[in-house]
Amino acid sequence: MSESVLIRGASLLGAERADVYVADGAIREIGSLSRSADRTLDADGLVLLPGLVDLHTHLREPGREDAETVLTGSRAAAAGGFTAVLAMANTNPVTDTAEAAERILDLGRDAGLVDVQPVGAVTKGLAGEELAELGLMARSRARVRVFSDDGKCVHDPRVMRRALEYIRAFGGVISQHSQDPDLAGPSACCHEGELSGRLGLPGWPGIAEEVIVARDVMLARHTGSRVHVAHVSTAGSVEVLRWAKAQGIAVTAEVTPHHLLLPTDLLAGYDPTYKVNPPLRPVEDIEALRDALADGTIDAVATDHAPHARQDKEHAFVDAAFGMLGLETALSVISTVMVDSGRLDWAGVARVMSQTPARIAGLEGHGRPLEVGEPANLTLVDPSAEVVVDRDASVSLSRNNPWHGRSLLGTVHATLLRGVPTVLGAALV
Repeated sequence: MSESVLIRGASLLGAERADVYVADGAIREIGSLSRSADRTLDADGLVLLPGLVDLHTHLREPGREDAETVLTGSRAAAAGGFTAVLAMANTNPVTDTAEAAERILDLGRDAGLVDVQPVGAVTKGLAGEELAELGLMARSRARVRVFSDDGKCVHDPRVMRRALEYIRAFGGVISQHSQDPDLAGPSACCHEGELSGRLGLPGWPGIAEEVIVARDVMLARHTGSRVHVAHVSTAGSVEVLRWAKAQGIAVTAEVTPHHLLLPTDLLAGYDPTYKVNPPLRPVEDIEALRDALADGTIDAVATDHAPHARQDKEHAFVDAAFGMLGLETALSVISTVMVDSGRLDWAGVARVMSQTPARIAGLEGHGRPLEVGEPANLTLVDPSAEVVVDRDASVSLSRNNPWHGRSLLGTVHATLLRGVPTVLGAALV
């Protein structure tokens, strides 16, 4: 039997204050409580949220354990307030079989800090040609429901159509990396515009994302299946999504913290820390993404946590690996950008970082209401704490942290997975 925990005086979703008693993995009582517990957390001034859920995490294991492992990535996730993460399939070997998916599931259970749900590849070896073992992965112990070739676009419309038709039978969803390879090739690394021309960097035009988003929402309508747009980065994509949702098409979308705050101007110094795919965009795109997240056109925040070893990042900009860290700082970035500005309240944060991601992924035990009888997957946030990000303090194995030296508002104070604290006082238990 796990220890009982009494959370005293927390603000539930940023609203009314209450004591919350947790035992045997679930919320047992809520109110003004006089009872004792094995552990008491003083939550005066803190906000209680359902545990955060990340739809888009790269854990690198197997194949690149020098950059991250399921264990170290789980530590980073717990430190960031997450109780569940979806592990992307672009590992080595690729997660394109039932056995590979079950291996990721077991590694996550062995780590025991967050629920690690494997994402299955759409195509074998991410090659974009032949469908992976979608049905076998769905029927495996891992119960895979989200499939993605992330890092590569499923660019052949016939393959994408077949995938959507196949996963419809078991309620799956295709998470698409929207990048037309003919409009933005593998060397494209900077938003196409005046800056890319001045810096001499290969351009990545927004239209390369938008044409795939438009194609895929039409395929979703044609097949009656579900498509999820990963890391939306342009105002044009927002327009397509807004139209598609108005038509009742089954499309959802995510935005990363870095696309909500970091502009393409940061690339002027050729710092490869800021090289990410899709690239950082101009301020007008950033504003459109913020508005879309606030009004629900974009459904969720996802980190696209992409750790890299130093030898893969410390190159000339064009040759450096794509990606940046995100798990430990995501909540603070959203607090700074969306809550402090009044675009979202804390109930809104719970919606875009917990409830909706859990629904999209089909994670029944996460993103649940703060009610008696619900699983105690919980996050306590200090909304007024200011933190200066120190990349060397990260529990990730990698240091490609774009937030180093920045002051952010709001920090994770505690994380509980089924009632068991994995983080307390912002320190791993």
